[in-house]
Amino acid sequence: MNPLQVIAVTVVGYLLGAIPFAVIIAKRHGVDIMKEGSGNPGATNVTRSVGKRAGNFCFVMDFLKGLAAAGIPLLPFMGASDPIGLGVLGLIAAIIGHSYSVFIGFKGGKGVAVTMGGLLALAPIILIIGLIVWVGVFYSSKYVSLASLCFGISLPVLGIGFEKPAVLIIFLVGIAVLIVFRHRANIQRLFAGTEHRFSKDKKNAK
Repeated sequence: MNPLQVIAVTVVGYLLGAIPFAVIIAKRHGVDIMKEGSGNPGATNVTRSVGKRAGNFCFVMDFLKGLAAAGIPLLPFMGASDPIGLGVLGLIAAIIGHSYSVFIGFKGGKGVAVTMGGLLALAPIILIIGLIVWVGVFYSSKYVSLASLCFGISLPVLGIGFEKPAVLIIFLVGIAVLIVFRHRANIQRLFAGTEHRFSKDKKNAK
């Protein structure tokens, strides 16, 4: 890879990912998302603490961060020396930026929406099947965290199944590990039976 392209993609990806849309959107509704609900600055907590419309908007904006970070190096006119490799690098940087944002004291969300956006650029078929897994688990359990965990774990399995390039499979394994790590508190609550279950009426959410 061209060193200048590596630096540019990494910096741009991190800064895109670091934009704290959850904090911005919640603040516009008079809510400090870092002190509400789970305290996690992500779309799920925005939905729970502010409302479905705000949560959906947050998810879309986080999704677009990942799409841009991974997709820009793939554009033909960018002249990338290794488009897939740079796309993966840009997405990794965006996920790190989202999870450890310089704008909010190196705190952040869990990166699921950002990951989905990047995968739309890098591996759309895997993303679609992964989303089907997410939807199936979510609607059968009503646990966003469990659906996100199953989504993450399905990624490397699908990558191997579709015989994707090694760099992409390694990345998918890393994403699965990161999603599990970032959801470790949720996993504990799931085993303890105290995890929040999604409800249309946030006041009745368990």
